[in-house]
Amino acid sequence: MKKMSTTSRIIIAIASLALIATYFLPIWAIYLVAPQYPEGLAMQIWLYKLTGEVEIINGLNHYIGMKHIKEEMFPEFKILVYIIGFFIVYGLAVAISGSRKFLGSYCILLIVFAIAAMVDFYLWGYDYGHNLDPHAAIQVPGLSYQPPLIGHKKLLNFDAFSYPDTGGWIVIGAGAIVLAVWFLEWRKNRKKNMQIKNTKISSIASGVAACFVLVGCNPKAEPIQYGKDNCNECNMTIMDQKFGGEIVTKKGKVFKFDDAHCMAMFLKDRKVEMADLHKLYFLDYNGGNEFLDTKTATFVLGSQMKSPMGSNAAAFPTKEAAEQKASQVDGKTTDWATLYNVLIK
Repeated sequence: MKKMSTTSRIIIAIASLALIATYFLPIWAIYLVAPQYPEGLAMQIWLYKLTGEVEIINGLNHYIGMKHIKEEMFPEFKILVYIIGFFIVYGLAVAISGSRKFLGSYCILLIVFAIAAMVDFYLWGYDYGHNLDPHAAIQVPGLSYQPPLIGHKKLLNFDAFSYPDTGGWIVIGAGAIVLAVWFLEWRKNRKKNMQIKNTKISSIASGVAACFVLVGCNPKAEPIQYGKDNCNECNMTIMDQKFGGEIVTKKGKVFKFDDAHCMAMFLKDRKVEMADLHKLYFLDYNGGNEFLDTKTATFVLGSQMKSPMGSNAAAFPTKEAAEQKASQVDGKTTDWATLYNVLIK
């Protein structure tokens, strides 16, 4: 489970604990201002009660048929204290756990609560301003007295104002802080995941590229064009299909030779550096124009082999084939390392 930073957890804890203040401060305020009440009439709504000039407001509203405002008409007062308590405890649990998932759920619950509270307040105001006593002393056909959900509204000769009080601003501030922390944590986690993803993609791309390089640039021997290619050591035209050989470098450059002696002298003179060598090849003496790796080939050395430049050595794919040929020409079998030392003396 991915954790939030320590700073984020502390901020969430402080924001959650700040909600305790709502038990001691009013949440919402409604003000009425009129020529006869220039100082205004105020009603504060708390989590569990109403305060302010409630009775004076009730007396005025009686003349236009509005209901008598009393705490018993607000069942929300019985549950709001528990709802805020839940958010305090849940917020502390989020801070302690450090879980980003819990933080996300906390934000969702805060948003749902805010929407539900505003809808509930609107429905109450609508009923309060529209469901009037038909026998009221003052009746204006078609006119309703629904107070504003938030902001200002003109009601007869009264200016009505509705907005959050101190406790309400604390709730809004705490909610905004929690949402901001969630956003910052989400962005930080997203950036980190993108970096990890990009690193993985780069690694995969590098691996794929390396594979293409290894496959596409794997140095290989080239077929010898007999009668056309020249030996890179003696510069003679390569004619005999039994004794030719090649040096292939790591960069794919190919050097061709008509005899083992020429290849040995080429290497002795360091015309190609040892560190640059990829493979050394010799043609299979038995034909087929097949190249044999010097690491696995077995060589036959004997005066009756009659190679072009006098090495009198030829390569065979197996030790058995080499021994059979050696017995026929009174020669001996050997490997490339030994043959090389013999040829450069």
